[in-house]
Amino acid sequence: MLVLSLFPGIGLLDRGFEDAGFCVVRGPDLIFGGDIRKFTVMPGKFDGVIGGPPCQDFSKARRAEPTGNGLEMLKQFKRIVLEASPVWWLAENVPGVPDIRIDGYSWQRLDLNSADFGSKQRRLRHVQFGTRDGTQLMIERLGGGNGKEPTVTANDSRPISELASLQGLPVGFDIPAFTRSGLASAIGNGVPYPIARALAESVKCRRDWGRLCACDCGRRVTGRQLTATGACRKRIFDRNRYSPAGC
Repeated sequence: MLVLSLFPGIGLLDRGFEDAGFCVVRGPDLIFGGDIRKFTVMPGKFDGVIGGPPCQDFSKARRAEPTGNGLEMLKQFKRIVLEASPVWWLAENVPGVPDIRIDGYSWQRLDLNSADFGSKQRRLRHVQFGTRDGTQLMIERLGGGNGKEPTVTANDSRPISELASLQGLPVGFDIPAFTRSGLASAIGNGVPYPIARALAESVKCRRDWGRLCACDCGRRVTGRQLTATGACRKRIFDRNRYSPAGC
């Protein structure tokens, strides 16, 4: 399956898809001098489009006012999805990201924590997914992660080897051309590999799963259940209070 990756960074999301058997073609990224606003794609060439648009404007950790770049990059993501006309698309970001709705595609919003997929850190990511055929992602939480280590951030001062390990990168990972702070930022801005791999496997198995949790976590529900857990019910309550506007 051929996939186009937008805003690839150092390729953490890409690694998960490649290791699951996808062929990933990387689009432009600022850290390599690319400009997505100048990027175009022919329709019908890719089965899927994935990406992690810049999250700084939507992050609770930001110290400055939003620049507007975050919303602009979400619009660029939508533009390229519409140009490429893939069967499905997937975008990952921080919890504060607005809903991404794209004409002609279904929509799911998934709330994923890296600790649920074997990670030593608790890192929350929101994943949005859409298809032209109406199929859904059903995410299996594997557990096994204690989540006791501090969350990796873009300005993290811990050793690069530790940051790379917590994000799921291989031992000895390095990009010699990067400064230490630049590499730490690139690692910290990526989606944890365990989440990336779980998403890729779920995309391979996507279908109409019937009833899923009302909070869009991707868990199945049965009988008269509306939500899978108590945390799911709280998530719906919080979303109704603080829901970010769509883009």
